[in-house]
This record gives sequence, structure tokens and C-alpha cells, in this order.
Amino acid sequence: MSRSNITTAPKRAASTATSERGRLSLRRLIAPALLVLCALAVLVSLGNWQLRRLAWKEDLIARASERPSEPVQVLPTASAWAGFDVAASEYRPFRLTGHFLHDKEAFVFTSLPDPKGRFGGPGFWIVTPLALSDGGTVLVNRGFAPQGRHLPADRGETMRGEAVSVVGLMRPDETPGIFTPADRPEANTFYARSVASLAAAKALPPPVAPFTIDLVAAETPPSGLPEAGETRMNFANNHLQYAVTWYGLAAVLLAVFAASIRTRLRGRDKKPA
Repeated sequence: MSRSNITTAPKRAASTATSERGRLSLRRLIAPALLVLCALAVLVSLGNWQLRRLAWKEDLIARASERPSEPVQVLPTASAWAGFDVAASEYRPFRLTGHFLHDKEAFVFTSLPDPKGRFGGPGFWIVTPLALSDGGTVLVNRGFAPQGRHLPADRGETMRGEAVSVVGLMRPDETPGIFTPADRPEANTFYARSVASLAAAKALPPPVAPFTIDLVAAETPPSGLPEAGETRMNFANNHLQYAVTWYGLAAVLLAVFAASIRTRLRGRDKKPA
């Protein structure tokens, strides 16, 4: 064998070994890369979702701050409820005329950490059906009563069934969440202002409005309870911060993975033939 062949053979072997190690290193990166791509997709999706929530929250805040001061409107008749756009009228004031069905009032558990009136803390919304003069029934949130003073006798008000004309803010139907406790109709205790649940529990004849009405503060009875005008108007808005956090985590993950690849490649190149 010539001297040139003896010299070239180890170089070819070294080159082949280096190439094999390179292919092996790349194959080992496939699974981590797929995991990183999946994680990036999740993080970016969460960031995008928070931006959508940000737009929704800003619109909600604008509605809650501007609409209550608009002129009072007459509530649409029951014949218009089927196609009525509740979202377009949320937080707008409406006038209702009819008589309260006090014997069918419901207690919806809530808590007022920052009340506008005298009473706060744990208690109940006093939700009473109002039979409208022109037909149909609306669930009216007459206001807040603290726990222990939510029963009619403890509120100190005289329950009458005469015709009334009241003003309140329109609110959408409330859907119970996965963590909402189960209602206890036998105890007249509920945990969401769900129109369907309350109408069924109180055996209200149709039509029942697909929305509820929160009475304004001026509708508080002389006894002081239930305390009207406690519609929540202040909303936490941290969605931009959350979106930046998710996008930041995605950027950090990408940077860490890129650094890991560089470290592996440098280690491969430094290995002796």
C-alpha cells in the first residue's frame, strides 16, 4: 500500500465519523424541537387570547361608564324579546311598569367588597319577577341585602302588589360557571342570575325576558333594604399585562432552545476525530 493511501484512510474515517455524529445530533434535536414548537404555539395562543379579552374588557368598561347616564328608554314589549340584542342595550336605563310578584322573589348569593351604599360584604341580590302591564315577566334585581337581613321581615319593608313604575339598567342573562355552586331552590337560594333556572324554580309563565334589570339607586325603598344601585361598574383590566407575559415566555423559550442548539453544535465540533 502506498504512503498516500495510508495517510488518506484515517482522514476519511475521521470525516465519516464526524458526519455520523452530526446526523445523530440533528436526529436527537427533532423531538425537543417538536416539543418547543408545541409550547410556542400554546404560549402565543394564550397571548392572542388575552389581547382579544383586552378588547372585550375595554368595550365593557366603556359601556359601563357611558350608558347608565343615557336617557331612560321604554322597555321593548314581549313580542320583541325573541330577536332583541341584549348586548347592544346592556347597562342602558329602561323604565318598566307593572306589579312585583313578591311571593316569588329569589335570593341570589353575592358579595359586595366595595358597596356604593351602607351595606356590603356577603349577602343576597333580591331578585323579584315583575309582571309587566303589557304582558310578559322580567326578573328584576331590586338590590342587595346583607346576610341575615335578606328576608322580607328583616328588611323592614312593606310588601305591596300595586302597580309600580321603576327604572333599572339592563343586564344580560347570567350563565353559571364550572365553579358555581348548585342552586338550592328548596331553600330559595341561588348562585347565579340565570333566567332559565329562576323562571323554572318560580314556575313563571312565559314569556320571560331573556335579560334582567338592576334597579338604580333611586329605587331603594324607605327602609334602606334592598339597597338598589349596586350594579358593578368597576372591572379589573390586566389583560395587556397577561398578554405580554405569555409572549415573553414564548421569547424566553425560543432563546433557551437556540442557546441549547448552539451549545450542542459547539460541543460536537470540539470532539476529537
